[in-house]
This record gives sequence, structure tokens and C-alpha cells, in this order.
Amino acid sequence: MPELNALVAQHAAGLDRAREAIRSRDYFSAYAESPSTRVWGEAAPTDGLAAFEALRHKPFPLDTPGAAGTIAPERSPYGLELAVDYPHVHNDGVDTLVAAAKIGLPQWRDAGPAARTAVGIEILARINARSFEFAHAVMHTTGQPFVMAFQAGCAHAQDRALEAIAYAYDAMTQAPRSASWEKPRGKGEPQRLAKTFTVVPRGVALVIGCATFPTWNSYPGLFASLVTGNPVIVKPHPRAVLPLALTVAVARDVLTEYGFDPNLVTLAVEDVGQALATPLATHPDVRIVDYTGSSGYGEWLEANARQARVFTEKAGVNCVVVDSTDNLSGLAANLAFSLSLCSGQMCTTPQTILIPRSGIDTDQGHRSVDDVIAALAAALEGLLGEPARAVNILGAIGDDEVLHRLERAAKLGDVAIASRAVDHPEFAAAAVRTPLVVRLAVDDDTYARECFGPVAFVVETDGTPASLDVWRRVATERGSLTASIYSTDADVLAAAENVALDVGVSISCNLTDDVYVNQTAAFSDFHGTGANPAANASLTDVAFVADRFRIVESRRPA
Repeated sequence: MPELNALVAQHAAGLDRAREAIRSRDYFSAYAESPSTRVWGEAAPTDGLAAFEALRHKPFPLDTPGAAGTIAPERSPYGLELAVDYPHVHNDGVDTLVAAAKIGLPQWRDAGPAARTAVGIEILARINARSFEFAHAVMHTTGQPFVMAFQAGCAHAQDRALEAIAYAYDAMTQAPRSASWEKPRGKGEPQRLAKTFTVVPRGVALVIGCATFPTWNSYPGLFASLVTGNPVIVKPHPRAVLPLALTVAVARDVLTEYGFDPNLVTLAVEDVGQALATPLATHPDVRIVDYTGSSGYGEWLEANARQARVFTEKAGVNCVVVDSTDNLSGLAANLAFSLSLCSGQMCTTPQTILIPRSGIDTDQGHRSVDDVIAALAAALEGLLGEPARAVNILGAIGDDEVLHRLERAAKLGDVAIASRAVDHPEFAAAAVRTPLVVRLAVDDDTYARECFGPVAFVVETDGTPASLDVWRRVATERGSLTASIYSTDADVLAAAENVALDVGVSISCNLTDDVYVNQTAAFSDFHGTGANPAANASLTDVAFVADRFRIVESRRPA
């Protein structure tokens, strides 16, 4: 059995770099985001694809306590048949699964923060080595284009996990493992006590995965809970199981190799419509829940999983306030890419674009709302006009409800920019759609509700102050994960930043280059704030990790 002390030493330098990054907030990435063979070697793409192909049409090699039979709930948005069979956890198997997860907790707790942290980083290292395989798994379960699946589903997800580990390690080591306490007395010997301080995990943790970003959204909670000593049950969305099944398999292998119970990390796969998350989340021994998904179920968890600490990222309405710009073409191009990326199926995608009905001042002179829409339409055509390029930005839509929502949205107002189907040159069955832009009146509250998918609304307001008021109301009532402002006026930018502080939404100002509002960088950008209805947690800050454990003290006379 490998030595834990050697593993701690092996990953010490990487942990130190990550810890420094969360303090400086400078650029840092531990994992290469480019799938270039110059980085990975000539054989990596072929080997990764072969490894992915070897998973299809067979049972996934994983044991799950409490499972009965197998299930294959996934279908690729690209039309590729997956046919991967997983152990099926029925609702009546929850007690067995939770009981099995608890068995290894004492040994895992007693291993201490340094060992747990090193095991967590080792799991990430082995996941990273299989990034091409993971990228195909992400692509063919979520519909993300391959490069995005490699970047967001692999490198960026791994960075977010390491970021959570770094925060967790800092939080766990704020108190020493032991202390010699000595209090002077007026006469005689001082009082002396020997004290020990032990990081004690809350208990079993549950990660409820989402369909669109199963690794990126799940990894922070999974690794934060694991390294703080909590066993983790991973319940993937039934449409996006494979990336998390691979993750769990790697984690179990590493835990076993270093002498720990593999059931510290387990996979709970359900059928579509089974609602397995409910009995898991409300089980009395489940003490932590991480959830990404709809607002309705997230709010239900917050209200009903009362025995657990619940961390949620829910739905929101992300607004763009357009006041003026010194680069109309850059504004349009940046916004076009943000609307198109992954077919708008990102919780950070802008949705509601607020423009004064009198128009805006630009580097091209004063431009009307029609002119701004025309610039956006031209940018979308330039970005998505070639199918081979378009599909590598849009990906494919795997949820029929998103397609139905897109159809319904076209009837909500005046269509400013129509959505169109794009033929995928490699996967004929893929449903690929360009963004739809609908023009709405400011008194039509449709724009204040999330319309997840490739849909955006242009709303004409009485002016920028009115736009800021609309944004304030929407963020307060519905919540937002991102916001944008375009203005050449310093006072307007300051006013927008004040609104952002008031409503608890991070804001991006005047993005016209290749940094986009719906992308955040691990170790520097916080994803969400936890300060508005869209989420009660931020990825990743101290609050995200510190409530996953308690410090229990023992003292005795020295």
C-alpha cells in the first residue's frame, strides 16, 4: 500500500500554489485547457476516444450498495448510442446506500486534513490524465461541443475542484492539531492543559448533479465535502451520468489504493422521473446537500432538507444594461458569442438586454434600438454562418423541453432575430439551433422569468436609470448569477456597480474582446455570490467550505 506521507509530500507544492492563488486572485490554472497534442502528446486524442468507445454498450464497472439491477438512462444529444448500464438505486435502497457510506467515516476523519487533501488532489490528477476520455463523456451526455467539453468539463472543472480543496485546507488548518495551554497563577505552579482540536465532518454529503455541466457544477461540492471528511453520494442527472460515473470510479480506486473504504464516494443512478434526490436529501444521516438546477426544487430542498446544510445554485435572470459604447462592433460580437455558447444552456448566459428606446451613443454615432439589434444580428451571422464553426460553439440540445421552450418563446413578442436550425456536419441527428432574440415591451414581465436555452429578450426602457431599476427589480425578485453594463459614462458605471452591490450580483463592464460574461476563471472569479435568489452559495469562497465540518476539542491536565 502506498504511503500517505509520500502522497502528502508529492502534492504539497501544487497545494501551496493553489492556496497562494486564492489569496492573490491572479491568473492561475493547474490543468491545461487546450486539447492540443503539443501539450498532451500525439496519442492522447486517439487513446481518449478509444477509452470512451470502450465504455459503450456494456455495464459500467462500479459497485453501488443498495442498488438493484441496472439502468441506462442516457442518450447522446448528438445521436450516438451510449447504452452504458449503471447500478440502479431505487428509492427503497437509500437506507442501505447511506449506511454503507457512513462505515468508512471514522477512519477518513482520523486521517486528518493533510492526508485527505492529498488524496483529493491525487484523484484530480488521475482524472486530469484521462481528460480526453472525460471530454467525450461530457460532450455526448450534455451536448457541449468537444473543445468546450474539454475546457469546461475537464480543465476548468478540475481547477474549480482544486480551488475548493485549497479553501477547505486553509479552513481546516486555521486551528492547530494540538496546543499546550498554560495560565499563570498568583502563587504556585501555573494551570496547564494539553488540548487537541479535531476537524469533525458533518456526515454524509449528497451531490445532486445537473444535466448541462455535470462536472463543473458538481466538483466543488464533491471535493469540498470529501476533503473535509464527509463521505459523498453523487446523484447525477439521469441524462448526464457518465462523466460523474467516471469521476466516482477514479475516486474509489484512489481511496482503495491508500487503504480507505471506497464507499466514501458512491454513485446513485436513477431513472428519469424517479425523484431519487428527495429521499436522499431528506435522509436523517445526510448532513450536506449540494444542488444545481431549477429554482423550484432548490427552494424545496432549502425548506425541507432541514437536517442538512444545503448549498444551492438555482436559476436566475441575467441582465445586460446597454447605455453607450465606444465599440459597437465589439459589443455586438461579444454579446453574440455569449448568447451562442453552448446554445445558451449556461446559468451565466445573458438573457434580458435593456436598451433606452431613444437609442445609444456609439463610436459610429447615435444608434437606435433597431440599429443595435441589426449589429447583433450581423455579429451572430458572422459567428454562426458556417455550420462547421457554428456547431463548435453551439453544441447540441439534448433536452426536448429546451426545444419546446424555444418554439414557445418565438410567440411571446416580436421576433427581432429568428432562430434557425444548423445541420451538424458529423452528427446528422444533433438538434442545433442559433439564438432567438425577441423584442418585448417593458411592461411585459416575460423578460423577468428565466427562459433557459438559446433565447434572449430585448427590452426598450425609458432610459438608463429605468434600465438599472428593471435590473434591480429582476435581480432582487428572481436572482441573477451575472450582469453586464455597457457605458462610456463613469457615473453610469459607478451607478451600475452600486446596484450590483445592493442586489448581490457580480457585474462585468464593457466586455468587447474575448472575455465573456458567462465565463468565470477559477482562483480569481467567484461564480455567483450567494447573495440573491439565484444561489445561496458561491463557487468558491470560505463560506462554501467552512460549514462542512466542526472543530471538536479535547483537553486534559498536562
